[in-house]
Amino acid sequence: MRSGGLGMMSSSSGILSSSSAAAIVALNLKEATNWWSDVNESPVWQDRIFHILAVLYGIVSVIAVVQLVRIQLRVPEYGWTTQKVFHFLNFLVNGVRALVFVFRRDAQNMQPEILQHMLLDIPSLAFFTTYALLVLFWAEIYYQARAVSTDGLRPSFFTINAVVYVIQIALWLVLWWKPVHLMVIISKMFFAGVSLFAALGFLLYGGRLFLMLQRFPVESKGRRKKLQEVGYVTSICFTCFLIRCIMMCFDAFDDAADLDVLDHPILNFIYYLLVEILPSSLVLFILRKLPPKRGITQYSPIH
Repeated sequence: MRSGGLGMMSSSSGILSSSSAAAIVALNLKEATNWWSDVNESPVWQDRIFHILAVLYGIVSVIAVVQLVRIQLRVPEYGWTTQKVFHFLNFLVNGVRALVFVFRRDAQNMQPEILQHMLLDIPSLAFFTTYALLVLFWAEIYYQARAVSTDGLRPSFFTINAVVYVIQIALWLVLWWKPVHLMVIISKMFFAGVSLFAALGFLLYGGRLFLMLQRFPVESKGRRKKLQEVGYVTSICFTCFLIRCIMMCFDAFDDAADLDVLDHPILNFIYYLLVEILPSSLVLFILRKLPPKRGITQYSPIH
């Protein structure tokens, strides 16, 4: 009887322990949820997080313009090279983002509502153009190395960007004329598609250029460094545009993932950090090398 009683007591203790553990886990989850909600719903924390984003974007913008000035001082005779345009667009995109987040609360109250969408979407479109320029340059390098004509690449680049901007402007106009939720979903899904297109562009031409550089002789000067540059930039940009595509799909259909509202500051911070701030910072660091002076022939990743 005693051993049976002890067994029952042990079983009861085990059940109580399990119940206590489950209660502790539930309490921790509730506290975590409360913390997330408290931060999201606090105007003070909203402003703090948006201002942190503004500072981070401002830093990236300053880095881009400093690099642009360094390049201009190094090779002023070359005019607006691809490298200079790339850094200028980075400066512009990150500078505009910084201003938008500084005045994020004012932007949320702008009327008509279409202006809010435009303020948030225009930097995203410019970000696409900035990094599509890098895909264009890699495509030119790849086809030139294979002795294939590149005459159609730049017109294709401008055509693709023009089509993207025209469709987005048309969506804005329709949304202005008839501000229904369906049009917001279509606009977000369109940009998710654009982001997926950019990710595939990096995978296609970055991957091709990487494989081509791998086939160069081992003793080729700078081969290892150029291989690393192309590999790192391809991985970073493919990942950031893929994350943007996935997040825009969630944003379109799930109100909890809405990035266009003030009361999702933590989600905004994570999203913009992953898809714009970190990728831009890393790419600018990787491509920080100045072009060679006149008279020195050496391949540079983006000029």
